[in-house]
Amino acid sequence: MAERCGADDHRSGDGVESLGGSVTSRDRNADPAVSVVMAAYNGAGLIEETLASLQAQIFGDFEVIVVDDCSTDDTREVVRAWPDPRVRLVVMAKNGGPVLARNRGFAEARGRYIAALDHDDICRPDRFARQVAYLDAHPDTVLLGTAAELLTAGVVGPSSYAPTTTPALVAWLTCIENPLVWSSTMMRTEVARRLDPVTRPELLYAEDFDLYQRIQHFGAIARLDEALVLYRVHPGGVSKRFVDTMEAASVRVLTERYARLFDDRAERVARLIMLHNMAKRPVPDRAALAMLGSALSVIQADFLATHDCSAHDIRLIRWETARRWGDIGRAGLRAGTVRLADVLAVRPDHLGLGYAGLEALLWSGLIGGVRRARRRMEQSRMAQTAE
Repeated sequence: MAERCGADDHRSGDGVESLGGSVTSRDRNADPAVSVVMAAYNGAGLIEETLASLQAQIFGDFEVIVVDDCSTDDTREVVRAWPDPRVRLVVMAKNGGPVLARNRGFAEARGRYIAALDHDDICRPDRFARQVAYLDAHPDTVLLGTAAELLTAGVVGPSSYAPTTTPALVAWLTCIENPLVWSSTMMRTEVARRLDPVTRPELLYAEDFDLYQRIQHFGAIARLDEALVLYRVHPGGVSKRFVDTMEAASVRVLTERYARLFDDRAERVARLIMLHNMAKRPVPDRAALAMLGSALSVIQADFLATHDCSAHDIRLIRWETARRWGDIGRAGLRAGTVRLADVLAVRPDHLGLGYAGLEALLWSGLIGGVRRARRRMEQSRMAQTAE
């Protein structure tokens, strides 16, 4: 992780290059409205499509800060050859990972807003126009995301995020999961500079989740419900390669969030929420399901008591929480780690069934029963073999 970039990098002493010749659309010294911060590592095969999506924006008052983290492919050459003068290349002195690269980009930003974008994701043409208009009209909002669609092997599909949100719902979801796609977010630069650092390196691969927790101390976060970003899903993504690191960092973020509510049980609750709500893994037994339901009830009650929520907000919060509780219960039923009687016995009252219906429960329970029977048969065969 400590390799140095090649000596053939021709750049100014501070590692910053301006590309594409002279700036004709505005004075070079004029600050843009938006600074796009893009950390890049070995992105030569995808970054051109990402840059093209920026060039197609109907809102053009922005700069793009591409921070190359010592790529070993042609990423720097691709960026240098890009013909848009709004693009700047920053070359890290040594490879330090995406968090340090982004923090360097944040330090270079000159716009009043900072837009996040990974080198392999794509913006719809009206993304910046819509976000700038919203932030200009809502001065109390410090960070704004958008809905996103998934781009998998060239096919665009829906994500599993909540289809309809309010700022209160987004804030609630930060209590139990990461509700925003990083590449969809735009934040106020003046607020980002009050965070030190903007993203914490020790929370690698959950640094965005942590940022959403900390930035809420300065104002509201919100989401536009139109899908203005395509999030690329591919085997090389960090979510596939560094699951353990991401999960450990997420537990740490949630533990800090829950410390006030659960004291010495905060880490245990955080791990339950991460494993069975965020990572979608089946609960191991009835006791874990019961503790998880109780914890969700406490966290939600505390949120509603400390936030100004309308009746519409509360309906959305309860529905989305019930939807997640339903997913947790069905996963356990299908895996055979809990039984239908367990699920019905430990469900929190305010979540109701939290399922699509009793039929879905019964079907999941049937699948789980078959899997339990198979496990018993396998255990019996192993015992006979051992004898």
